[in-house]
Amino acid sequence: MKKIFAPNFNTPPQDLCKEELNKLASNGLCGNLKQEFRSDTPDIAWEAEQLAKSHGIYLEFNRAITGDPKEWMYMIRISIPGGGPISRAQWQLLDELSEQYTANPQGDTSLRLTTRQNIQLHWVKKPGVIPIIKALAEKNLYTLNGCGDNTRNVMGCPLSQSSDIFNARAWAQRAADYFRLPLEPFVEIFAIDPHYLRKSDESFAYGPNLLNRKFKIAFSTIHRDPATGRYIPDNCVELLTNDLAIAPVIINGEVSAFQVYVGGGQGERNGKPTTATMAKPLTIVPKQQLMKVLDGVVSVHQRYGDRQNRFWARLKYVILKEGIDWFRAQVSDHVGFKLPLPDPALDCGNRELHFGWHKQPSNGLLAYGLFLENGRITDASPNGKLKSMLREVMNKYPIEFMITPNQDAILTNIPTDLKEALEADLKGYGYGLRNGKTYSNLRLHSGACVGRDTCRLTYTDSEQFEPLLMDELEKRGWGDLKESIGITGCERQCFRPATKTIGLVGSGVDRYQFKLFGDQSAHYQGKPLISSNGEKMYLRSVPREQVPIVIDALFKFYQQNRQTNEGLGMFHRRIGADGIIQYLQENKATTVLMEKPSPTDCVLE
Repeated sequence: MKKIFAPNFNTPPQDLCKEELNKLASNGLCGNLKQEFRSDTPDIAWEAEQLAKSHGIYLEFNRAITGDPKEWMYMIRISIPGGGPISRAQWQLLDELSEQYTANPQGDTSLRLTTRQNIQLHWVKKPGVIPIIKALAEKNLYTLNGCGDNTRNVMGCPLSQSSDIFNARAWAQRAADYFRLPLEPFVEIFAIDPHYLRKSDESFAYGPNLLNRKFKIAFSTIHRDPATGRYIPDNCVELLTNDLAIAPVIINGEVSAFQVYVGGGQGERNGKPTTATMAKPLTIVPKQQLMKVLDGVVSVHQRYGDRQNRFWARLKYVILKEGIDWFRAQVSDHVGFKLPLPDPALDCGNRELHFGWHKQPSNGLLAYGLFLENGRITDASPNGKLKSMLREVMNKYPIEFMITPNQDAILTNIPTDLKEALEADLKGYGYGLRNGKTYSNLRLHSGACVGRDTCRLTYTDSEQFEPLLMDELEKRGWGDLKESIGITGCERQCFRPATKTIGLVGSGVDRYQFKLFGDQSAHYQGKPLISSNGEKMYLRSVPREQVPIVIDALFKFYQQNRQTNEGLGMFHRRIGADGIIQYLQENKATTVLMEKPSPTDCVLE
């Protein structure tokens, strides 16, 4: 296997890529954005497009229409640290803006929740960009840090908002405020009244060309079992997939320290030696030192990360190349004290989805977790009139709205005497059913990124394909399986498919690569199906119509050979790649797909 790995760390000025030079010439992220968003042309120049990402704006075009001129549009991403809480007034605004600006070619409007607890507005035309961002800012909702070379929306368990042990959501907000980009360019470009903006007491010192690439941060949490009092770690944020991850540590019955992890990331690049990784434990620090250590981690990466090769610019490549001990020493030098070693046995918990009813420990009120397939909130769905449903319940009940890391929602602060009334209202809009059938276990645990036709990076369908794939697998009798299937339209892997039991990554139009060896817990990094000698890669580009056939074969193999209490991911890891390859080669339904394996020249391990 050919492996090429030569990142240009601490990149000298003469080697900077064009994106870095563009940031340096941007006058602090302003560039020409103020004029670009007020011009009559439907799109914006490349230089402006790159800067607009840090303000939460993507230039897109309708992928369903080929040729020129393109149907230009924008996706606007709103950062919601820790997933909320979103108030009634804020939800009313989001609903109104989506009704006014997000109509797709069929005339349907929607809001889209994401796996980083953001909200996205799709199909927005250029005249709507400035009014949307101004209106959001006036309701304390920001698009700043929505994308770009900076820290992204900081994640935290939304259910921890009412915890009596540890509020990860509050820490996510604190970190988001600290790492937020400077407000001055945001105010100037979008003519926002500074009175509406929440300012931080302390802020991270971004350099003139910001960070090397996007930088993702998350906080996991701990709950207390109300029946036993036992502490239960909760990894709903899929902690180890982040560049910088923080897990609470209980000492003498309270959270007084944190374990910090670094170097996770799921994105890859076809044709480049890149890889998806889980973060490694860096240190355990007392609560009062945490923010200083977080600053140190981001600062060291800002200095050393590759600024010539963007596909190697994430923190994970610094860790892979230089090692965790080297990185710990650099952060120690930055913060001014030696970081202690971490606890490698610390359990971050499983990926919890938080569906159904929960009692809030802090106030005795209730929370209700809603399954929203692929995060799409619209009335044009076989899953019910979800947009109208949320409009009514947010207006009718004294509740708040939270976003989960699985693109679902939690309604919080529900009075106990309104439980039955709320359930009845949800049911009245068709919630809980798809085409009249109750959601299966497999559907509840699966999901997809946006994909076509509104993502410029994607190769193929994901959000539109996933529900249909679930329909087919349910018809084949697999709906009761409590396993997870994740789908993304490209190798950026926004839904984190490789941490699921079966991951599908778009590799071409209506073609998908299989990633295996992950599982429902999100403890394991899924990988391509590569022979043990490293020479052959299988299931690299499976046609869409063959995907359910392969999954059906994998499920049957598991069903016939599993051990007691063995999940599918555990089964795959026990059998190994060669065992799976042999089975699929000998299975009549999949033999043809296994005849021409792909080369592995650009695989980085």
